[in-house]
Amino acid sequence: MIEGWRVAGPVSMDELIVRDPQPSPEALAAAEQGALVAPADADLARAATVVLAVKPQLWRQVAAEIEPFLAPEAIVVSVAAGVGSADIAAALGGRQVARVMPTTAVAIGQGAVTVYADADEARARAHALFDPLGAVVDVEDEGLMHAATAVSGSGPAYLYAFIEALEAAGVQAGLPAGDAASLARATVTGAAALLAAGDADPAELRRQVTSPGGTTQAGLGVLTGEGELEKLLTATVAAAVKRSKELG
Repeated sequence: MIEGWRVAGPVSMDELIVRDPQPSPEALAAAEQGALVAPADADLARAATVVLAVKPQLWRQVAAEIEPFLAPEAIVVSVAAGVGSADIAAALGGRQVARVMPTTAVAIGQGAVTVYADADEARARAHALFDPLGAVVDVEDEGLMHAATAVSGSGPAYLYAFIEALEAAGVQAGLPAGDAASLARATVTGAAALLAAGDADPAELRRQVTSPGGTTQAGLGVLTGEGELEKLLTATVAAAVKRSKELG
C-alpha cells in the first residue's frame, strides 16, 4: 500500500505516519520523502485516517495500544482479514470503520480492492486511499467480505501456485527449468493483460485458444474434465471463507 501511495499520490509522504516494529523497505523509503516512521504515541493524534493493517490475530492488542492516542474524529480503515467492523469500532472507541481487502498488486496500481462500510464518510475515506491503486468494489453486506477475502485477497496466491505447477509440468515435459519458467510466466501475464485490455470474458478468450480436437482441448480435458477445476476452486474458496470467519 505504501508503495502504491508513493507512486499514485493520494497520500503525500509527509502526511504519512507509520507505526511498525519492523519497518519495511517501502516504509523506510517513504521516510526519506518525509513520512514519520516509528512515531511517538502522541503523534498518532495527528492522523485523520488510521489504516489498521495487521494480522487478524494481533488486532486487539494493537487496537488497545493505539486507542488512547487517536483523535476522537479519526476514521479507521481496517485491512485485518475476517475481523468485523463492529468489533473494531468497539475496540477503538466507537470510531467509524471501513473494512478493505486489497491485493498486493496495489503496489503497482493494479490491485483489486473490496470495501465495506456502513457510514458514508468512512466509505469515502477508503475510496480516497484505494481508488488510485486499482479496481475497487463495494459490498453492501459485510458478510460478503469473507468471500471477497477468499476470492480476491487470497487469489494471487492461488495464481502463483498455478504458475509454479505449470513451470514444474514444463520441466517434466522436457523443457529446461529456465525456459519453462519464462514461458509459464509470460503466458500467464500476457493472458491476464489481454483479458484486461478488452471486453471479452474469460470463456470467450478460452474458446479463441481452443481449436476442436487440438492440443489445448486435450489439455483442458484433463484440467476441467467433469468439472474438476471448478470443484477444486469451489473447495479452495470455501476453505478460505471458513478460515476468514474463524479469524473474525
